[in-house]
Amino acid sequence: MVSVRLPSALVRELDLIGGVEQSDRSTTVRRLLASAVHDWKLEHYARQYGEGKVTLARAARDAGVSLWEMMDYARSRKVPAQYELEDLQQDLKTIFAPKTSP
Repeated sequence: MVSVRLPSALVRELDLIGGVEQSDRSTTVRRLLASAVHDWKLEHYARQYGEGKVTLARAARDAGVSLWEMMDYARSRKVPAQYELEDLQQDLKTIFAPKTSP
């Protein structure tokens, strides 16, 4: 259990949201807090990826989303891809390598 004091203006906003969503204040706070934590994790781990501190796969895992979701999020936030020329050259070699038959 967590207790927190909130400004009256914020309590009024929570009650407004609860009225629209037809939920009690506790449910409203839990839902909004879960959404805020999810958003924070996406932003934080996308930034870590953009700074080259973690891989895209690690960022997705730590944020609790799929690799595709993290790719879309990073793209929407214009996070620079951590993909070097050497990575491209290696990928091209792999793609265009002659196939051997069994």
